[in-house]
Amino acid sequence: MTEPLIACNRLCVELGGAKVLDGLSLSVHEGDFLAVLGPNGGGKTTLLKVMLGLVKPSSGSVTVFGKEPGQASGRIGYVPQRLDFDRTFPISAMEVVLMGRLSRKKLFQRYVREDRRKALEALETTGLASLAQRRIGALSGGELQRALIARALAGEPELLLLDEPTASVDPDMKTTIYDLLDQLRKRHTIVLVTHDTGTIGRHVSRIACLNCTLDMHEPGSTLGRAALEKLYHFPVDVVEHRETQTPHRHA
Repeated sequence: MTEPLIACNRLCVELGGAKVLDGLSLSVHEGDFLAVLGPNGGGKTTLLKVMLGLVKPSSGSVTVFGKEPGQASGRIGYVPQRLDFDRTFPISAMEVVLMGRLSRKKLFQRYVREDRRKALEALETTGLASLAQRRIGALSGGELQRALIARALAGEPELLLLDEPTASVDPDMKTTIYDLLDQLRKRHTIVLVTHDTGTIGRHVSRIACLNCTLDMHEPGSTLGRAALEKLYHFPVDVVEHRETQTPHRHA
């Protein structure tokens, strides 16, 4: 069994006096495509921030690539749920994607040809090469999300953390983003926070149901209506959880 890329052991987080994560234990291995499902306020984004080293645990432990969170930032690509910015600001999609190279550069070091090559490669991977010079504020919601994924890819990460990448896009664009993630999982380990209970089971290898505490669903299991209603506290769609790729081996 290989060492996990991410290991959480009895992880607890309190924010403003409220317990957000309670006794969470979780391992993510190389090749995993893990979906984290749960209601708003259930701790999903907080879990990602813990993995990034932006939120400190109240108790328990977490390691990422065998180190304290935040010490392996160059090996992680992060895609936020949204990007808050002035849509009139004159910056192109290429310039945004180039920002993904900053983790590999020293302070005030300029971009070089290799940085631009990797940024263009990321834009091609996400289907945005033809929009490289378009102002970021002129992109649609789905195009902007793919630009954020490209920014993460430009840093050549081993691990991708995505926070609700389909939350603000239309159904057709949502499908293209999941198709993209199906391709990226061949080369990257992925942790995806999502609300898409009706479709996510066709894409991921494992599902974690998170609402302060954690309930794991491994490949081959079925996440039924009763489990989801317990998680969300209201009626939801049933997810049929099937592994669609050849399972990786932890050896």
